[in-house]
Amino acid sequence: VQLVESGGGMVQAGGSLRLSCAASGSIFGFNAMGWYRQAPGKQRELVATIRRYGSSNYADSVKGRFTISRDNAKNTVYLQMNSLTPEDTAVYYCNAHGVSTDYWGQGTQVTVSS
Repeated sequence: VQLVESGGGMVQAGGSLRLSCAASGSIFGFNAMGWYRQAPGKQRELVATIRRYGSSNYADSVKGRFTISRDNAKNTVYLQMNSLTPEDTAVYYCNAHGVSTDYWGQGTQVTVSS
């Protein structure tokens, strides 16, 4: 499956962005879909995941600000990001977690200015 992220860009602190991840095939078969991010000079980190039937979990740093959702009919996963801070600046990657394989998108840049 191919994953294509969109929706990144530049925003001022306190602003919002909505990322989308469109899959070339069904996402229902994956155990979980997720968003990760990697800031310059840092390791890739988990932002949020959503399981097949909708349960989700978040990194402590984004709880209460970010919301992950999925539309199985559209094979798309979303990440609504509110109250953005400069610390959220990173490349955001979509992930599809299968039984034995992980798929990744190419990433979308999010830049938050102070």
